[in-house]
Amino acid sequence: MSTDITASVSTHILDTSVGRPAAGVAVRLAARSGRDADWQVLGGSATDADGRCKDLPALPEGATQVRLDFEVEAYLEQKQQKAGVFFPEVAVTFAVVPGEHYHVPLLLNPFGYSVYRGS
Repeated sequence: MSTDITASVSTHILDTSVGRPAAGVAVRLAARSGRDADWQVLGGSATDADGRCKDLPALPEGATQVRLDFEVEAYLEQKQQKAGVFFPEVAVTFAVVPGEHYHVPLLLNPFGYSVYRGS
């Protein structure tokens, strides 16, 4: 059993329209200590050439809900020409428990996305 008092979060983005990582996407991390608490923005990062954010901030003690905000508009604008961007951002909110690690990948394409709890 883990003795950690906080949860941890990591993520990556795969552009499923080209089968490659999505590099240069800004990602913001926020947390709160319950559904009625205010969100606390903890900071952010950007995806590297592998589509990963390796330096997301640590979660505060007592965090029970986390939100990842993916700013995908600029990335998708580079990929599209006349169609425009359908999803300018993707917000993923999930529950956490102390001592657990949560890897939350985003599978992205110009007109859809999917997320899941990875490992």
